[in-house]
Parts: sequence; C-alpha cells; structure tokens
Amino acid sequence: MREITDATFEADVLHAARPVAVDFWAPWCSPCHTVTTVLEELAAETDKIEFVKVNIDENFVTASRYDVLSIPTVIVFSDGAPAETVIGAYPAGHFRTKFARFF
Repeated sequence: MREITDATFEADVLHAARPVAVDFWAPWCSPCHTVTTVLEELAAETDKIEFVKVNIDENFVTASRYDVLSIPTVIVFSDGAPAETVIGAYPAGHFRTKFARFF
C-alpha cells in the first residue's frame, strides 16, 4: 500500500477514478499494523478499489479534516467523499462485508 500525504491527498484520493480505502495509522499503533496486513490481503483480491495509508503523526491536517480521533480508522472515499468508515482492528471478513459495494 502506498503512502498518501496531506499534500497528495486531494489528487490521490478525492480525485481518484475509483474508490479509495484510506488506512489512517501511526507507527506506534500495534493494531494498525494488523489492519494494514488485512488491507494488503484485500488489495490483492481486487483492483476495483485502491488501498492507501496516511500516517496521522506526519499528516495531521488530513486526519483532522475527517475527524480521525481513534486509530486504526479506515475510510473509503468514493466520488470525492467519505462513503464508509471502520474504526478498530477487525478480520478481513469484516472489511469485505463493510466494503462489499466497492468490490
């Protein structure tokens, strides 16, 4: 999964041609590493949705704009707007169910 920054968020996420699942994380967050592994697994299953990461310690403007107060938080953006949010660490099946309409 590629890293997105405050500077690239608008172009890479809001103006993307397909839905984008944004993994808001931090290096010190152990559950975040688990979620990243799950999302990488999902990314290998489909190309209908892109999976990217935003480090909230380095990109607090974007995290703040979307009220990311707890991590891990994954927000799917579709047509330039938040469309689905999952807060917390869950197995792949949970994300598949929540994001099914984007697959």
